[in-house]
Amino acid sequence: MMASTAEGSVSVCDEQTDSGASLKREERLRKFRELHFKRNEARKLNHKEVVEEDKRLKLPNNWEAKKARLEWELMTDEKKKECAAKGEDYDRVKLLEISAEDAERWERKKKKKNPDPGFSGYAEAQLRQYQRLTKQIKPDMEGYERQREQCGEDFHPTSNSLIHGSHVPSKEGIDRMVEDVEKQIEKRAKYSRRRAYNDDADIDYINERNAKFNKKAERFYGKYTAEIKQNLERGTAV
Repeated sequence: MMASTAEGSVSVCDEQTDSGASLKREERLRKFRELHFKRNEARKLNHKEVVEEDKRLKLPNNWEAKKARLEWELMTDEKKKECAAKGEDYDRVKLLEISAEDAERWERKKKKKNPDPGFSGYAEAQLRQYQRLTKQIKPDMEGYERQREQCGEDFHPTSNSLIHGSHVPSKEGIDRMVEDVEKQIEKRAKYSRRRAYNDDADIDYINERNAKFNKKAERFYGKYTAEIKQNLERGTAV
């Protein structure tokens, strides 16, 4: 009886050991399948990234900028169509959507103020000069209040006011004008004008290109060859 009981207990222990081993094996197989699945997913993702990178490398260098530009143009066209459908002005709507920070940032990005496009006419040159001078003006509130007290009611003239010739410029204003005129004179002095043709000059060239070469040679070596040239002209050269 005791032997049979011992044999039964041993068999139960064996069954428990086998069941524990099978559970561990199933757990390991499950983890192995998970790792295998993750490896396949990583392989697919890597292959996809390699393909995308190869496509990007084959594209032009400025493709991203072009793409962004095209997207912006499409968005702008859609916005214009919406504004036209609603009967609104697109430029006005666009300005309303721009914040003060963005406008200030865009202004700071402008590197050149009042760029010089070259001479195209006296009216354009005068306009650029006017814009340059007005940008230099700084408000003088003290002078404003002083002039307002001096003029009294005539500070805001009407059709019956007669204040012509009564204004006397300040010494600081005269100094600024003199300084600006001197700068203009100095700037004009630096201009390179076309040299006038001298009919009395000696003709020592055979064409225009040779004339320019002779002028350059005279400018660099004239002081060294002046005596030789004079001797040749007098016929006293040795």
